[in-house]
Amino acid sequence: MTTEIKVPVLPESVADATVATWHVQAGDKVSRDQILVDIETDKVVLEVPATADGVITEISEQEGATVLGEQVLALFKEGGAAEAAPAAAAAPAASTDAGKVIDIVVPVLPESVADATVAGWHVAEGDTVTVDQNLVDIETDKVVLEVVAQANGVIGKIIHAEGDTVLGDQVIGQLNAGASAPAAAVASPEEAISSDELASPSVRRLMTEKGISASEVKGSGKGGRISKEDVEAAIANKTAAKAAPAPAAKAAPVAQDLGERSQKRVPMTRLRKTIATRLLEAKNSTAMLTTFNEVNMKPIMDLRKQYKDLFEKTHDTRLGFMSFYVKAVTEALKRYPAVNASIDGDDIVYHNFFDISIAVSTPRGLVTPVLRDADQMSMAGIENGIRDLAIKGRDGKLTMDEMQGGNFTITNGGVFGSLISTPILNLPQAGILGMHKIQDRPMAVNGKVEILPMMYLALSYDHRLIDGKESVGFLVTIKELLEDPTRLLLEL
Repeated sequence: MTTEIKVPVLPESVADATVATWHVQAGDKVSRDQILVDIETDKVVLEVPATADGVITEISEQEGATVLGEQVLALFKEGGAAEAAPAAAAAPAASTDAGKVIDIVVPVLPESVADATVAGWHVAEGDTVTVDQNLVDIETDKVVLEVVAQANGVIGKIIHAEGDTVLGDQVIGQLNAGASAPAAAVASPEEAISSDELASPSVRRLMTEKGISASEVKGSGKGGRISKEDVEAAIANKTAAKAAPAPAAKAAPVAQDLGERSQKRVPMTRLRKTIATRLLEAKNSTAMLTTFNEVNMKPIMDLRKQYKDLFEKTHDTRLGFMSFYVKAVTEALKRYPAVNASIDGDDIVYHNFFDISIAVSTPRGLVTPVLRDADQMSMAGIENGIRDLAIKGRDGKLTMDEMQGGNFTITNGGVFGSLISTPILNLPQAGILGMHKIQDRPMAVNGKVEILPMMYLALSYDHRLIDGKESVGFLVTIKELLEDPTRLLLEL
């Protein structure tokens, strides 16, 4: 039966799309769920898989063509691949005797997450793995999800390589349960290295298209695995070598100078793309304004110096500054409800709870996990909560629930030495407080000059919701509470 391969249904806001990449050619035999073509819109890349085993009979729209939703791209004859399968499948059949084949699938994604990206495979085809071993990281725009082995065995086919866009529950690889790594005697070492072990199918296809063999490419991945970037670098080197003039006497110094000046181009991670989009949206969709003040940190520093050892001994956690900041912010939010609110369309939503987002710097970028019900937490509870969130953020273990929500954000650039800044709102929140470096400065106190540890405060807020009087009052309240921590602890 002949089936039409069509462009997926496009979202209402997307008028047309482009045929980005064909992964097959007319006459190719394909298997069910194999990706045939990538369709690129101005927002996402959509993958079109095969609905059954068969043969590609005709491709009507080539790469670069502009297409519409549900437009026919190619024709597909079902059953073609199944007829030729016995001969090709003879070898794999022997390897499945040791156990069944388990699909490696993308975890179920939250409702608010449409798709994800294969961030990195920790194994290669043919690797022996043990149960619960981390096989691959799946990156969404908020968290990184780990996919572990469900049994001991050997990695079979890796269907989706690093960088591929995938959906929840989508099969991205296979695990031969109970199998052991085969002795590499089927092919010569040269053939095995160039075709199966050092390069994924997409990379091998790129090398074929560019006329480059694996021996011409220096792999930068684990065990010498070849990435698309390695192939592109080899192509660039090959092109440069051909372009160099034969005499090359005067050109040599220029080439040497250029060789000392290098650059590295890498794609943005999904998290970095999301951060960029959200920050730009906050700048463009709100009437953001920042107001400043400064606070004398000497009272808190004296209090910490006096009680930090006893506090740590009693609560098994150190007494930091963040617990004071959170306490002060929570109390100020109670007094100024508009700062704890958000705009939803034409409505103002006033929150009667106090979930504080804490900006945490991680190797992947800035994230803002949420400290729930901060008004009900003790100083020790706040310190432990922030520490746990920071550790999870560093290790990429934050859950979707820990990342979502939050009524107000605290960001502490002072830990990196920032003296003053204008933080950007964390939508849909209406306010964000920036804490900064504590620095000794000469201050006038009762007509005399004293050297005091001072810190600048910066409150960025949405002027559509919060007036100047409320923003200044909110910031002054925080200043007064931090300068008199006794009032803060007694809730006065």
